[in-house]
Amino acid sequence: MKLNLIFDKFIKGLIYSLILISIIFQNNVSLLNASPMTQNKNLLIIEELRLNVPSNYKKVWLNAENQIWEPWLAQQDGFLGRQIFYNEEKEEALLLVKWKNKKLWKNISVEEVNRIQNIFEENVKDALNLSKNPFELLYEGELFNQK
Repeated sequence: MKLNLIFDKFIKGLIYSLILISIIFQNNVSLLNASPMTQNKNLLIIEELRLNVPSNYKKVWLNAENQIWEPWLAQQDGFLGRQIFYNEEKEEALLLVKWKNKKLWKNISVEEVNRIQNIFEENVKDALNLSKNPFELLYEGELFNQK
């Protein structure tokens, strides 16, 4: 009887250990699969931005994009161009900004990007006579070309 109890505890402990090991291993495999993307600092990269742009403000938004962001981007080392798309139904904009590589893109300081964003927002607020920027950033991410 005592031997059965010890054996049962051993089996339960073994099962729990195997479950824990499989959970840890499964998470590590996910991390291993994701880690090569962080190594791609010298590959062409696309910055993906999604914004909420109400249709009645679309013209002002496009104008500010072209007058403020476009000239500034054109001066940045590694900038290769961008595309702007608009989904009328969702009132959502998609910006794809093409960079020579992630290293050059990320060499631009956060302070400098924030400075240009503030100029952009002030321009928009003045043009629309609003106290707040109406264009909410919904998503930002990175895309790599898949060969």
